[in-house]
Amino acid sequence: MSTLEILTFPDPRLRNRAKPVPIVTDRIRHTVDAMFETMYQASGVGLAAIQVGIPLRIIVLDISEKKDAPMCLINPEILAHQGCQEQEEGCLSVPGFYEAVSRAETIEVRALNRAGEPFKLEAHSRLAVCIQHEVDHLDGKLFVDYLSSLKRQRIRKKLEKDRHQQHTTPAAPERQAVR
Repeated sequence: MSTLEILTFPDPRLRNRAKPVPIVTDRIRHTVDAMFETMYQASGVGLAAIQVGIPLRIIVLDISEKKDAPMCLINPEILAHQGCQEQEEGCLSVPGFYEAVSRAETIEVRALNRAGEPFKLEAHSRLAVCIQHEVDHLDGKLFVDYLSSLKRQRIRKKLEKDRHQQHTTPAAPERQAVR
């Protein structure tokens, strides 16, 4: 299996709203597997399909320290939320930036699993934050949208500059072996 390309802010495709998965097929399961591989390779704790250019309502998560508790939520819907917490968030689509964001402390979510079976989950603390963050992606929203416009513009300019430098910096010439 291969990893997928993660889109980075301000790529306009990150603002698209993902469409529901009509039926969980082998192709969808293959997408889920590729998303897990991509998330683990990038050392992330969550990834939404929209972040890899797939406009479907799929998220994968693993907040465990050993990376041995993968979760897949297809067509997730947040049914209820309560409380408020502020945690520092980062994002694979906004690499290198971490900011405090306020989110619900506890949420109830309904989704389909990798097999297409419906389930409900009550999530707290970090898992609740992660699910809310990824569901935002499915709705075309990024964690930087919770920041001031000044902070958001600074992050945008820095990432655009980094991307421009990556595309314009020539590769170092290969060294020839001396014989």
